[in-house]
Amino acid sequence: MGNATKYLLVLYYSRHGSVLNLARAIAKGIESEGLEARLRTLSDAKNDEADLPYPVVSLDDLTQSIGLAMGSPCHFGLMASPLKAFWESTSNQWLKGELIDKPACVFTSSSSLHGGNEATLLSMALPLLHHGMMLLGVPYSEPGLLSTSSGGTPYGASHVAGVNSQNELSTTEYDIAFALGKRLANASKKLI
Repeated sequence: MGNATKYLLVLYYSRHGSVLNLARAIAKGIESEGLEARLRTLSDAKNDEADLPYPVVSLDDLTQSIGLAMGSPCHFGLMASPLKAFWESTSNQWLKGELIDKPACVFTSSSSLHGGNEATLLSMALPLLHHGMMLLGVPYSEPGLLSTSSGGTPYGASHVAGVNSQNELSTTEYDIAFALGKRLANASKKLI
């Protein structure tokens, strides 16, 4: 990357704002370690790009980053289709090995406590592993994992939004997301 700005890509898809709130908490964790967090999103037929709070991701955003945090709502234990479609467009990056050895982590939000958070996190991990990225989770040294009664897993940060997306991030959910951002930043700094 030469003298270009080194940044971590925080890529998310969010329809009701819960995943966006996790993305922002992860970005704050990244920035607390002195690295730039570049938030990017995805569009679909239900939203206008002009109304999105951050730019739509490009393949250059991904390949020029030094690492990735990726978030999606739970859709029956799977990542949302706009995010899946984005990864399906990365064959050239895979063939060139452009993401190999970059650190990555995942985050998600569901409507209910048993809404598929861990399954969604694992589904998001698959394309990252195929690209040769180094997947980071949340270690149990993070105290919130042992006390949470809502979101937060060792596979990544998560949130329980409620059926009508009425729940704000709990303090524990925020802390876990922030800690995951810090961990991603620290891992990235060791590799640059």
